Amino acid sequence: MPRGRYSLHDPHDHTPLGEEHFHCAPGPSGWRYVSQTTTPSGDPAGSVDLALDDLGRPIRLELHAGNWQVRGAALDGVTWVRTDPTGTRATEGNVPAHAFTGTSPAFLIATSRLLRLTPGSPATRVRLVAFTDPVLAPRTLDQSWALVNSEAHATDNGPLTVDEYQVSALDTGEQHVVHIAGDVVLAAPGIELESLESPPSAWAP
Repeated sequence: MPRGRYSLHDPHDHTPLGEEHFHCAPGPSGWRYVSQTTTPSGDPAGSVDLALDDLGRPIRLELHAGNWQVRGAALDGVTWVRTDPTGTRATEGNVPAHAFTGTSPAFLIATSRLLRLTPGSPATRVRLVAFTDPVLAPRTLDQSWALVNSEAHATDNGPLTVDEYQVSALDTGEQHVVHIAGDVVLAAPGIELESLESPPSAWAP
């Protein structure tokens, strides 16, 4: 069960945004990721709880940021309920999208698992609902994912396969690279893996 810490920063000007302390593990029906986020000063900022089924679909998502909360799942596309800080009212949303995304590295792993790309295959388009910190406002976006390289690296615990993805935002044309090993993000814009207490988990075939 990988456990570790990511540092988060603004991908454009590198302003520190805080840290995400996480653990994740495959289970009998899929994969689960749980984390606590902190501000740059170390104060609690929120949490992420994401569970996928064995096909990579989000069967449960719970996000907290400040006093805002989102609960969602793959249902008729993706469906969610967003609760305001006072807790007096909630707004529901539904979009014909494939999955969710946001600032957490969990969403990069989830999208890569959902698409199951192979090196050299054509880029695949995916529609996602992003929840934007700090108020978890929903926004629908389209991305293109391509697995451009998959390379095995020797480690003390055996070979570690690192997948390199090129991700393109279809509304702006902006492109960036994401490196993932198993169920851990090694590097991505705004994300750095600072510590890892155990090796990434390998996905079951």
